[in-house]
Amino acid sequence: MSTALHLGRPEDIERILPLVEAFHSETGIVLSEEERHAAVFPLLEGTPLGVIYLIGPTRAPVGYVVITFGWSVEFGGMDAFVDELYIRPAVRRRGMGSDVLTALPRALSEAGVKAFHLEVDHDNETAKRLYTRAGFTARPRYMLMSRKL
Repeated sequence: MSTALHLGRPEDIERILPLVEAFHSETGIVLSEEERHAAVFPLLEGTPLGVIYLIGPTRAPVGYVVITFGWSVEFGGMDAFVDELYIRPAVRRRGMGSDVLTALPRALSEAGVKAFHLEVDHDNETAKRLYTRAGFTARPRYMLMSRKL
């Protein structure tokens, strides 16, 4: 992989939050600064429920990916979910997303993860092409449904 991935740590919070805010702005996710910080910081502190990787140089990342963990009886054990993947618009289409989505499944599999999932907007053809190239397939019988609590 040519794109560097660095596991986020608490001291990276000031580099990650502007990227998260940019992604949320681009996709219409509305969170206050406090809510965003509360959602991100535990991932940097080492919660077993997920991680954040910085994409690109550690001191000046160009993006991030959030991976969360769960359990699936259907898939036979631990599974992982791409919760958010963001690369700054100025550096998109350089293969970094492909690099990330190629490296992470290998690493996750070695750590015992049995399945890797993500969701994509039905109308986002660019993202769907990226995810298909990375080996993700739609599950025609299934639709992700959510209930905010």
